[in-house]
Amino acid sequence: MVGTVAAVLLATQGCSPATPVIAPVPSDTDHVDAYFESFNEAGRQGTQAQDEFLRSTQHPDFADQACGLSGLVMDVYPALSTVRPDPDWEPEGGGKPAGAVYVVSVSTTVRQNGAMVGEQIGVRRIAVLDGRAYGFAPCAQQN
Repeated sequence: MVGTVAAVLLATQGCSPATPVIAPVPSDTDHVDAYFESFNEAGRQGTQAQDEFLRSTQHPDFADQACGLSGLVMDVYPALSTVRPDPDWEPEGGGKPAGAVYVVSVSTTVRQNGAMVGEQIGVRRIAVLDGRAYGFAPCAQQN
């Protein structure tokens, strides 16, 4: 009996129309999460790699305002359950960024030469523009 059921299932499976496999479209939360995963991966490679990551992912509207980490390495862990749109946010000294801006609560650890020199809980903003996540390099004047 089991063999008959298996044979019927196999036979009918070949007769059904093919269902295309469609990859899910990443949500903006996925983009935010991937941004921080890549940020932290760059940090594991050192301060130069993390500075380069920040330069390459600086929001295009603010590309001339990127700040480096001055020899520090940051580990930033987002609480993704807190991601929410922040459409009215504007960086200090700049206008409203293009794309969808999100704010997320984060825990940040700062290291210098491998030693922890600080920890902070705060928020970061990430903009999703044309399917890519952009940040705003950490600058002293930024909220």
